[in-house]
Amino acid sequence: MKTPGTETTPTITPTPPHSPLAEVFWLFLRLGFTAFGGPAAHIAMMREEVVRRRHWISDERFVDMMGVTNLIPGPSSTELAIYLGYLRAGWNGLLVAGVCFIGPAMLIVLALAWGYVTYGSLPQVTWLFYGIQPVVVAIIAHAIWNLGRAAIKGPLAVGIALLVLAGYFLGVNVFLLLFGGAALYGLLSLLISRWPSRAPMSGFVAWLSLTNLHTVLKSLFVRVDVGIAFMAEPVSLGLVFLEFLKLGFVVYGSGYTLLAFLHTDLVENLHWLTQQQLLDAVSVGQFTPGPVFTTATFIGYVIGGWRAALIATLAIFLPAFVLIALIHPVALRLRHARWTSTLLDGVNAAALALMTGVLIQLGQQALKDVLTWVIAAVAFVILLRFGWNSVWLILAGALIGLLRFWLLKG
Repeated sequence: MKTPGTETTPTITPTPPHSPLAEVFWLFLRLGFTAFGGPAAHIAMMREEVVRRRHWISDERFVDMMGVTNLIPGPSSTELAIYLGYLRAGWNGLLVAGVCFIGPAMLIVLALAWGYVTYGSLPQVTWLFYGIQPVVVAIIAHAIWNLGRAAIKGPLAVGIALLVLAGYFLGVNVFLLLFGGAALYGLLSLLISRWPSRAPMSGFVAWLSLTNLHTVLKSLFVRVDVGIAFMAEPVSLGLVFLEFLKLGFVVYGSGYTLLAFLHTDLVENLHWLTQQQLLDAVSVGQFTPGPVFTTATFIGYVIGGWRAALIATLAIFLPAFVLIALIHPVALRLRHARWTSTLLDGVNAAALALMTGVLIQLGQQALKDVLTWVIAAVAFVILLRFGWNSVWLILAGALIGLLRFWLLKG
């Protein structure tokens, strides 16, 4: 029998928090299933999760990472996911973030490709995306609203951003706009502030390395491209790997840029696809969640079955993992060196302008009538005022699209 007052209170062991790697796994797996709308929407959703909700990094750091991923070839939003995973959980986080973000989209696209090859057409899902697309427009607008405060530093940045935006709608090459805007910003900043002529050499060398990366890689793979063009007609898995590896190293930014390369290489030169097959492949990449570059999965299945689909997916995304691993030390020098830090500010302003251009184009496509305008406006106000998780807004938009289809059908 215990003496009164001697009872011991049972010790309650607190539940340990999720490890950084587990956080990376669950976040990017969910984004892989729900990140609709292309790179601009993906970036907006990542910003909401890692800056506003989880506080992994600041808005300023996030904008810098956007700038760095825009400096290198490959799918920018996927590279940003890989970079965020690396910063949060090291090398394991780099791999886990990339695989979790790419994997769900790849599986969905693979299933659609099987249906396409088997039945000869794509399922009609426009009714679903009638409600999703306005929400995506609101998510991107909300991200631009917040990121602008970190990326636009003064009147010069505003002027550069407006100039890049005008060039975007005039059809100027995105690569030229990005680097041209950064160079112009740096030059004008130099003149305005009257910096001394001796800029830090280490930063200058790092900048030259980045600006010439695309040219060097493209030159390296010209021989591969020429070799493929003269190969025999049957498509081997090795040729599929080399072709999509080349695309992963030389294509910048978005599915729209990828479309031009795919048309030249696969339709005109190699004759692996017809024009209609290419358009169907790009359409699948646009209306499925996750990276638009999973278009490669669809194309691979069409030209060579599931093995070619997996190899094409591996090849086009492999450069993103390699380049992020290589770019991180250079990225730190870019921000810490005075000269290259100014150029990175220019890249950030130009990248935000390009994101705005994409927003305007998506808005023209998504905001078709009064209801879609209302959906976008309400979603934007909810994000701005209440900070809801964008996943719930996307699901609500999909439900509205489903109800509209049911009512019209009835």
